[in-house]
Amino acid sequence: QVKLVESGGGLVQPGGSLRLSCVASGFTLAYYHIAWFRQAPGKEREGVSCISERDDTTVYGDYVKGRFTISRDSAQGTVYLQMDSLQPEKKAIYFCTIPLIPEQAVCTLDTRLYEYWGQGTQVTVSS
Repeated sequence: QVKLVESGGGLVQPGGSLRLSCVASGFTLAYYHIAWFRQAPGKEREGVSCISERDDTTVYGDYVKGRFTISRDSAQGTVYLQMDSLQPEKKAIYFCTIPLIPEQAVCTLDTRLYEYWGQGTQVTVSS
């Protein structure tokens, strides 16, 4: 059974940092690219970042480039999202997700391509 469990969210001041983790089980993470999405209250889910399984190629949403870093430790079944220089944000939920089919090589930030989702971890950036 595929399971994705996010953690690391919380309340942080603008300009601060958080490190999110996504622990994967029930499948071999090394065969899948994996992505982070976020959803703010009243808004659609949007792509934050993804990392491919073949060569760890990364993709970032335009608004996070240069501030967030995605990484993976396939041996530990864990993916991380280091978030720096955080901007004010009200209770956004960050989700990790994988597609249905493994070994797709190139990751994208299209929600329609992802099948399995975690429950999310909440991030609030406020002073």
